[in-house]
Amino acid sequence: MSGFLAKAAAGCLVVAALCGCGYHTSGHADLLPKRIKSIAVPAFGNNTMRYRLSGSLPQAIGREFIGRTRYNVVADPAEADAVLNGAVLTYAYYTTTVQNGRASGIEMVVNLQVSLTDRSTGKVLFSRPNMEVRERYEIAADQRAYFEESDIALERLSRSVARSVVSAVLENF
Repeated sequence: MSGFLAKAAAGCLVVAALCGCGYHTSGHADLLPKRIKSIAVPAFGNNTMRYRLSGSLPQAIGREFIGRTRYNVVADPAEADAVLNGAVLTYAYYTTTVQNGRASGIEMVVNLQVSLTDRSTGKVLFSRPNMEVRERYEIAADQRAYFEESDIALERLSRSVARSVVSAVLENF
């Protein structure tokens, strides 16, 4: 019977060790200092001709922080514990598929510069000088059914960038 108890105790130790190993699922860690309670996301800089994208990113990132984290998103950087600054460095799109001599699939690629700074200390908590995010969309093959999809795709790209930025900030990678 004591052999059984020893094996049971060893099993409990293994389970306890696995539970405390720091394993977590992607997108759910939060490696920011606990004193950070609020984050401001001011307007992004833009080095491209796609002004709608840089204009929609702060709002999309703010919604993502609110939806996935405990942080308050504030409008005024002077009232925030941390400030997320960013800039759209490049924006490009490429044909990925061709059907009947016509583009039917497009991939958009955006490169960003993003950093999160602790306002009280000035310490950079997160920095990604060249973050790349991609989004793909389809173009209707039938010209009679065609409508401009790039604006909708830009909205999806904004949401995709927001998810990527928030995950990267939270997990610091």
